[in-house]
Amino acid sequence: MNALEYRKKENVKLDISLHNESRTARAFRTKKDEKRYWFLLISLIALGLLFSYGLLVYNNPVPIDSPSFIPVVERRIGAVVAMLIAAVCHSLSTVAFQSITNNRIITPSLLGFESLYSAIHTSTMFLFGASAMVSFSGIGPFFLQVSLMVLMSLLLYGWLLSGKYGNLQLVLLVGIIIGTGLNTVSVFMRKLLAPSEFDLLQTRLIGSINNADAEYFPIVIPMVTAVALLLFVFSKKLNILSLGKDVSITFGVKYQSNIIYALVLVAVLMSISTAVVGPLTFFGFLVAILSYQAAPTYDHRYIFPMALAIGFFVLTAAYFFMYHVINLQAVSVFIELFGGILFLIVILRKRSL
Repeated sequence: MNALEYRKKENVKLDISLHNESRTARAFRTKKDEKRYWFLLISLIALGLLFSYGLLVYNNPVPIDSPSFIPVVERRIGAVVAMLIAAVCHSLSTVAFQSITNNRIITPSLLGFESLYSAIHTSTMFLFGASAMVSFSGIGPFFLQVSLMVLMSLLLYGWLLSGKYGNLQLVLLVGIIIGTGLNTVSVFMRKLLAPSEFDLLQTRLIGSINNADAEYFPIVIPMVTAVALLLFVFSKKLNILSLGKDVSITFGVKYQSNIIYALVLVAVLMSISTAVVGPLTFFGFLVAILSYQAAPTYDHRYIFPMALAIGFFVLTAAYFFMYHVINLQAVSVFIELFGGILFLIVILRKRSL
């Protein structure tokens, strides 16, 4: 009888523990985490807007009451819009890519977008000269670059992810091989260029907001907005896909088709960003790692806004301090430097990929 009563008491304790208020299926484990998330998100958005305002009006050589003040601000607005486009593309694509690969170290640049971008511009300079390189701008060349990068990704996914033995690791491996091959060809062609041509080419190959052309914005902004909304709507399935193939299939998710769908959205974002501002290899990794620390949740409906806010804040703050405080213009170099250092720190701490 005593043993029976003891078992009943243990069952009651177990039932209480299972229905404890701390055990919940909500996005955040505790109310404290949720409050911290919203505080950080609002603070980062406010700081990003503050630095954006500083970039627009601070240190403006034209007096505020001058008729030329507004045109100067309008030119600066183009740079802020380019920062927002880069932040959206890199933050959302990197978080989504790391979720579907179930790896928080690798980035979409492994698929060879930046190598293809470099190869397109290097071959243009090598084959047609500096005059063709200068005129290689506008809507036509922009669509050509984006189309080639998206087409390469579609061929890669359609070939390697279809069939019985298709898997994501094979896609990454082939992407690395293609990227290495394109980089090798690009380096060979650059060594044969004249010094003046090489200098002109380098300005295109280093990612910079100055590379952005406001002529692209009426086309780029709707495209980026549409893809970002599609990724946000896809958030619930990303939550499941991040658990791995076996768990996704168990939950009834069509793993293969959803992976291809997510990769296509990632490819479009990365292609647009690379074509607009140039290669930014470690920026997305930097933003993604910081967003995971700032958003203690598995739910991509909350991770995506945090990643976007951090990405915009990092770009606006970096450009403001570099241009107006330190008086240096190599902003992307420093962002890539800090991103690369953070990448090495994560690798050394995890001791694996």
